[in-house]
Amino acid sequence: MITTILFDIGDTLVHAAAPGTPVDAPQAAPLPGALRTVRALASTHRLGAVTDTAVKTGADVMVALTGTGFEDLLEVIVTSQEIGAAKPDPIGLFAAMTALDATPSQTLFIGDADVDEAAAAAAGVAFARIDPRETDPVDAAVRRALVQLDGPLSAAVALVPAVDHDAEREATSRHLQLTKPPGSLGRLESLGIQLAAIAGQVPPPVPRPAAVAVFAADHGVVASGVTPWPQEVTSQMVANFVSGGAAINVLARQAGATVTVIDVGVAADLDGMGITVSPRLWSRRIRSGTADLSRGSAMTFTEARAALDLGAEVAASLVGAGARALVTGDMGIGNTTASAAVIAALTATDAKAVTGRGTGIDDAMFRHKVELIDKALARLPADPDPVLVLSEVGGLEIAALAGFVVGGASLRVPVVVDGVIAAAALLAAHTLCPAVLPYVVAGHRSTEPGSSAVLSRLGLDPVIDLGLRLGEGSGACLALASLEAAALVLRDMATFEEAHVVNGA
Repeated sequence: MITTILFDIGDTLVHAAAPGTPVDAPQAAPLPGALRTVRALASTHRLGAVTDTAVKTGADVMVALTGTGFEDLLEVIVTSQEIGAAKPDPIGLFAAMTALDATPSQTLFIGDADVDEAAAAAAGVAFARIDPRETDPVDAAVRRALVQLDGPLSAAVALVPAVDHDAEREATSRHLQLTKPPGSLGRLESLGIQLAAIAGQVPPPVPRPAAVAVFAADHGVVASGVTPWPQEVTSQMVANFVSGGAAINVLARQAGATVTVIDVGVAADLDGMGITVSPRLWSRRIRSGTADLSRGSAMTFTEARAALDLGAEVAASLVGAGARALVTGDMGIGNTTASAAVIAALTATDAKAVTGRGTGIDDAMFRHKVELIDKALARLPADPDPVLVLSEVGGLEIAALAGFVVGGASLRVPVVVDGVIAAAALLAAHTLCPAVLPYVVAGHRSTEPGSSAVLSRLGLDPVIDLGLRLGEGSGACLALASLEAAALVLRDMATFEEAHVVNGA
């Protein structure tokens, strides 16, 4: 696994501000997005630089970088003058790795030239070349390399940046200048400020189009009698999603959002049912449903990790295709049982307090459901690892949704989460990567008690509360109109000065 990332500075992290100015001298300017990416990486990796420069020492380069922000993030800089050798000689890379206690197998070198790549090859370290033509070249290069070396989830975790607090303050200030009493637009104001912080600009871009990802999977615990609905309904609803007849399809059309169904673990043979792969249905099945979580592990640790990777990969695909907001959707008969188990495990809460009636079960079945969850939870250690929790008592769609949340945050778009299934996934995502939370919008409050438990634990205020408990992404999709309105207010509403209105505040 990559623990250390080294950079060539010149034209990899910074441009010269004027012709003839050395790229690692004062007045160098960061490449677009580079500083935000490096700041994100600093929370998970050790960072350094190896650069060919006329500046004598790494300390001199640190001084030269003052004001760019990189001087506080790079732990060590090795220069060619300092070691008496320039790339492609790998001695600089070895010196930096020694200083950072890293081995070649743990190190990634980011550069822009053939000599950088040759030095990496000679040192036996992985190499990624930036392409300055890309919108965010450093992020793109690092992401490609980390996905290949450590998988999509690890890459996403490493690349979730802090939101932009300068933009957050600017949006807050702008709201005070708009033609309204302060705070009079209530939640729309805080949503707009959040969108500005996510995007790093004021006004924020309107989060449209949105993409709904409905992850579908079956649950072996259905065989133990936790729901009156047969498992076949999962595959039948997948067909309904694909044909456009489900609630989420109706609501997504209203919101101008796309709906993509991802088969991550449906038990039935969809192809045999005539439900074929298409732009609306992606086949990414990891296994055909989980095992019965009341009798043993729902899936293996490796399968849970694969589902997490899949979710991050789907987020990257949808954002790459143009989505500017992501919406969590789910389908899987029995998944409220798995969700309650995940929530209870990760919050150390009594199972009964976070277990709901799902599809509308009676008292006897509810008691049985809680007993089965308690039985499954007894296998877990205190303060368990979130991937272990997902593998023992979770679901394939829950794990994929957790990866989807992290992936969306790493791509700096708002992620609107739905009900209790998404809440369980969000809790797992937050446990894996706490930095995701400022990117998340709670679309609604489900009537399932586990949803409120997670929202309370994470301090999230849902956008709407309509007594929904359908899933599919329905409540989150309904919240999209509020997000769009929040962005439009900051973009299109006149200030007191522009409208020639006296500010009475």
